[in-house]
Amino acid sequence: MKLYFKSLKLHFKSEMEYKGAFIISIISQFLLFFAQIFTVLALFDKFSNIKGFTMYEVLLCYGIITFGFAFNEVFMRGIDAFDKLIVDGSFDRLLLRPKNIMLQILCSDANFIKLARLTLSLIVAIVSILKLNIDWSILKILTLILMFLSAIIIFFGIFTIAAAYCFITVQGLEVRNLLTDGGRHMAQYPIGIFSKGFIFFFTFIIPYAFVNYYPLLYLLGKNDNHLFAFSPLITIIYLIPCLLIFKLGMKKYSSTGS
Repeated sequence: MKLYFKSLKLHFKSEMEYKGAFIISIISQFLLFFAQIFTVLALFDKFSNIKGFTMYEVLLCYGIITFGFAFNEVFMRGIDAFDKLIVDGSFDRLLLRPKNIMLQILCSDANFIKLARLTLSLIVAIVSILKLNIDWSILKILTLILMFLSAIIIFFGIFTIAAAYCFITVQGLEVRNLLTDGGRHMAQYPIGIFSKGFIFFFTFIIPYAFVNYYPLLYLLGKNDNHLFAFSPLITIIYLIPCLLIFKLGMKKYSSTGS
């Protein structure tokens, strides 16, 4: 881990070499985030709730999912931008080094510009929690923590699968955005508001529902099933095949000849 934190420090210094560009990019991230929040606020200007979920309940869901996605973009950018390592031949060099390959991939890149989105998503989640009348208990506090952690885990798993996809296609094609950006936009709302087909897909194929729906029901007091409180742990199980798929793809890797 010492190597990882050292790499983060170097990436941060690199980005701060161009302070003007960094500040402008941070401002653009703020504006983009508020534009996305505005769409949610505009929606609830017309409707008081969406299938029983109020504005702050949706914003809590939005904040948690965006936090998990932004966390991966900042601190796990290497696996998100894995196709660059394949294209320029850098992955070949990583394979020759006596360090854990996943650690090296994570050390290869970071994006501190997305700290703006990470911070704002956390603020939105905190404000939503303060506005909601939640009957707090130790188990509900644990549920909330697990929701944040599972949001990080599920996106790391999705990025890992997308990285494994690059072993076949070399470059990361836009089709992977169906799982990353597309899935994120879907999961920013409670999965239960969608049709049964979507609920099935985002429960048993990509388990977003165990991040922002079932634990949310328990947290808000809409369901008293204690199993819902621990449902975010499913994302850990989901991560295992993601890592195995990546390992399998790595065994089939034969270099791009760069």
